[in-house]
Amino acid sequence: MVTNFQPWTIRDLTAMPDDGGWKRYELIDGELYVTRAPHIRHQGAAGKLHVRLDLWSEQTKLGAAFQAPGVIFSPTDAVIPDVAWVSQGRLANGVDDAGHLTIAPELMIEILSPGDLNEQRDKEVKPKLYSRYGVQEYWIVNWQLKTLEIYRRTDAQLQLVSTLLVGDTLSSPLLPGFSTAIADIFQV
Repeated sequence: MVTNFQPWTIRDLTAMPDDGGWKRYELIDGELYVTRAPHIRHQGAAGKLHVRLDLWSEQTKLGAAFQAPGVIFSPTDAVIPDVAWVSQGRLANGVDDAGHLTIAPELMIEILSPGDLNEQRDKEVKPKLYSRYGVQEYWIVNWQLKTLEIYRRTDAQLQLVSTLLVGDTLSSPLLPGFSTAIADIFQV
């Protein structure tokens, strides 16, 4: 049986009604994903990671951190990660007139939202998408379990390299000199 699947595009997203920011619309392979505004603990973890990356970026001048940026990879692949970090080199030519990133950030961070579909999207669908477009590192933060999974690019694929717990310290070869205690990310 043949179906006429018409993929969603970024053009379709511009026709969506303004709901005051209560929903987040993302496209992956032309499929529309809609999520609600996240839990306050979700936002807290994202904010703490953004602040730490932003301070490190200001000190090193190596790049910039953004909270909930629009990232447009193609007309049918557009996402809004919770946090992204982009090097100065990529950032120089990677922003469109509307202020969306049009290049792959080196680092994408997602804070898990409760629910099987949300977890499947962040742990299975997004790593494939981010691998395809050249993201170097992907962090998945679980604010409920207080863990942070690190995926790094190996053989053109993002692969899980470690899971950090509350007693661990986060660092990355992508971000020389950056480190933060995992416990601090989940502190209220």
